[in-house]
Amino acid sequence: MVTAMIDERMQNKIDRILARHSEVETSLGDPDVVKDQKKYKELMQEFSHLADTANCYNDYKSALDQYNDALELADMEEDEEMKEMAREEASSLKESSEKLFTQLNVLLVPRDPLDGKNIIMEIRAGTGGDEAALFAADLYRMYTRYAETKGWKSEIIEASETGIGGFKEIIYSISGKSVYGDLRYESGAHRVQRIPATESGGRIHTSAVTVAVLPEAEDTDIEIKTEDLRIDVFRSSGPGGQSVNTTDSAVRITHIPTGVIVTCQDEKSQIKNKAKAMRVLKARLFEAEEEKKNAERAAERKNQVGSGDRSERIRTYNYPQNRVTDHRINLTLYKLEAIMQGDLRETFDALKLNAQEEALDD
Repeated sequence: MVTAMIDERMQNKIDRILARHSEVETSLGDPDVVKDQKKYKELMQEFSHLADTANCYNDYKSALDQYNDALELADMEEDEEMKEMAREEASSLKESSEKLFTQLNVLLVPRDPLDGKNIIMEIRAGTGGDEAALFAADLYRMYTRYAETKGWKSEIIEASETGIGGFKEIIYSISGKSVYGDLRYESGAHRVQRIPATESGGRIHTSAVTVAVLPEAEDTDIEIKTEDLRIDVFRSSGPGGQSVNTTDSAVRITHIPTGVIVTCQDEKSQIKNKAKAMRVLKARLFEAEEEKKNAERAAERKNQVGSGDRSERIRTYNYPQNRVTDHRINLTLYKLEAIMQGDLRETFDALKLNAQEEALDD
């Protein structure tokens, strides 16, 4: 028999979701709702999440029905060859059913209103010098490759490169469906253990990189007064060609009330640099405001998946052992190469399931 079955509590929650799915679908056809762009967008995001849950539930039920039919056929069939074929089909359907059950559990995790937002991701090299900068570049590639599998769009906002292909710091945006919901748990310190390409002695070094994931603020989320900003322009000091370095294209924005400073010099255009810097500033101020307004929610999140503090070690990537360990949930996977190529689904699902279990315990 399939070991993963829906209990009464889970079924009641699914029934409520199906009812809400139908209700939202009806609301989206209301002309008054369509006119209210903010409300319409919010309902569309909710509908998309509800539809994912409804479709997964229907797929699970279908696979379960087919599994039971295959079992029944295997019991009734007298021909041994046909009986064996039915058993193999039942085994495959059992595996599919249990995978769908896991996905359904993930989709039933209480949804944070921020989950549907785009993000600003900041990756910075920590201890380890050039090796840390190289690993920062590896993490950037890992996340952007995962983004590609999801059909998301990535855009570099600011990057400070090293001469050997690493990043001292890289700030970029990722936009698409439920980006923050997938990547929100990546904030923290990522530790790598490997033999550096620059190490001739073959000794294993340990380096660290910090990652920050900020939900990107929309214009309706936060208001920034013009008089609260000091904007300075200067010549770019980084790579980018003669035209970048000989014009005042770089922009530094200071938010006077908080002292938050954002610099951008990645583009040749001062206007583009200013726009990118404002996106980062809004995201940082929005995050600070969210933490201030929702201290209780933040405390609950810390209980679920660790504090998320940027100085806290959350994951270790051990190259000699082909091992990746997430220390918050004691998950160890021996497929480091695949993970570095963007195969993060298993890790993200485990983090979400852990969050659900903690929430249910509470």
